[in-house]
Amino acid sequence: MRTVLVTGLGGAGRTTVAAATALAAARGGRRTLLLSPEPGEALAAVLGLDAPPSATPSEAAPGLRVARIDAGTDFRDEFLAFQERAGAALELLGAAPLAGEELTELPGSAPFALLRAVARHTGGAADHDLVVVDLPPLAETVALLALPGQLRRYLRRLLPQERQAARALRPVLAQLAGVPMPAQWLYDTAAGWDRELAAVEALLTAPGTGLLLVAEPSPAATDALRAARPGLALHGLRVGALVANRLLPAHSADPWLAGLTAEQTKCLDDWGDWDEWGAVCRVAHLGREPRGADDLIRLALPEPADADSAAPRPGPSDEGVEDRRAEDGILTWTIALPGATKDRLGLVRRGRELVLTVGPFRRIVPLPSVLRRCTVTGAALADGVLTVRFTPDPGLWPERD
Repeated sequence: MRTVLVTGLGGAGRTTVAAATALAAARGGRRTLLLSPEPGEALAAVLGLDAPPSATPSEAAPGLRVARIDAGTDFRDEFLAFQERAGAALELLGAAPLAGEELTELPGSAPFALLRAVARHTGGAADHDLVVVDLPPLAETVALLALPGQLRRYLRRLLPQERQAARALRPVLAQLAGVPMPAQWLYDTAAGWDRELAAVEALLTAPGTGLLLVAEPSPAATDALRAARPGLALHGLRVGALVANRLLPAHSADPWLAGLTAEQTKCLDDWGDWDEWGAVCRVAHLGREPRGADDLIRLALPEPADADSAAPRPGPSDEGVEDRRAEDGILTWTIALPGATKDRLGLVRRGRELVLTVGPFRRIVPLPSVLRRCTVTGAALADGVLTVRFTPDPGLWPERD
């Protein structure tokens, strides 16, 4: 099974491209599922359906099923399940349980609903050959796709799994420490969250997962995409293709339209230089908002290519470590950050981790084991590649003969 994640700039037609991509795959013979958080009526209009899709996948066209991600329902279900697991602790505190009908989703719950839906529909037995996920705008998507790894790190720090080994000693430890030890339900809950997050994280880094970026060519779009390049690379998000949407007809006799077309052409030339994003897929403007299967077919989006053929995944990787002790006594770690600039780059060593900041994007990555016994002695950025220099720590590195 393959997964295509569709994102892009706000107002560029992400949902339309996601729907057209899913329909093209279904018409090509693949069992396809489209997941979208769009309001039901809007999603129905794009697909030309008589009724809004629900959270349960339903057939939208031969070979194509669609499901809407309902953040409100997901929040209520998750909150009630957590409240039930923590029932004993809440009762000791004198808390009054909340009923489902009085729960309203909180800000920030939508990303978790989307991640859970992706995990649910891509795990287990493969009911589909392809899952197309309609994601939020690009900046939100970068943060969303980085979320599983960040949350797993927090869980490991706050509730280390190895502490469960002391379950039998908890009463003794509680008396010695003078404070109650965490209940087992808390560890069980954290373990369940970790399993879900691990499944999503594995999906995002799987060879069969690709990212589709959608943008309408303009100088502002070029600036936004240029700013996002190092952030996508920092988090190891591989872009399979860049969709240039709503292209105007070329060779127009109208000077006004010809000027806009020339501006779009200039943007396409700039985008073609970003090799790490694969091919630029050009989609013509229909002269109206696409509505229904016939319009989606007219967009002529190609069936998604296999993500395995995409460019290598950028970002931090153990494969970038080079041993140069024989030549100059150091080891180097190269990290691909295309589009990054020195003035917006930050690097801090923190124990066994490296904190990397590129503009508004930040990622905390574990150091490869061989570099944990070294100290950072310098870094340089050239041609979109960050090279960090490490010197072996004499107190930790065994002496060579």
